[in-house]
Amino acid sequence: MNRREALERVALVLGGTVIGGAAFLQGCKSNESKAAGFTLTKEQIAFLDEVAETIIPTTDTPGAKAAKVGEFMNVMVTDCYEEKDQKIFTEGIALIDESSKALFGKTFMEISPDQRTRLLNQVNKELKAYNDSKQEKDPNHYFGMMKQLTLLGYFTSEVGATKALRYVAVPGKYEGCIPYAKGDRAWA
Repeated sequence: MNRREALERVALVLGGTVIGGAAFLQGCKSNESKAAGFTLTKEQIAFLDEVAETIIPTTDTPGAKAAKVGEFMNVMVTDCYEEKDQKIFTEGIALIDESSKALFGKTFMEISPDQRTRLLNQVNKELKAYNDSKQEKDPNHYFGMMKQLTLLGYFTSEVGATKALRYVAVPGKYEGCIPYAKGDRAWA
């Protein structure tokens, strides 16, 4: 399976849409709608690694940080997002930090993993409320973009596809009915 096929499958799991996914599938082209020279800082990438690790933590399988999802987000936001979404995305980083300071008196990077989970659960509730009232012309929500890129980056990475999912490098015959028990890993 190549990265394009993996992206298409993840898009189906996410309900058929991935922000910036069309550009990724078609190949990113030079476009005036992207900010010239846009890139995230090392600190922002480290921040995104921690957000992604909170969403997909290390358990008996490696987490999002091991898959370097922060770097993946940087590439996707830089190369595939339009300038308006790039702006919303970077403002979202600051908004998460502000929410952390308001709730815990510390930046997101300074709080404990449990506090990060509580904070991101609250932000996720805001995302759900936003999506429920969202009109077609409304901009994307920053946390929706972060969640999508976390899932996409993790499950299309080598770590995610081989450690978190069951992976068969060369599939055998087609078997339409394979027993699946609750808690089993999905197939890559």
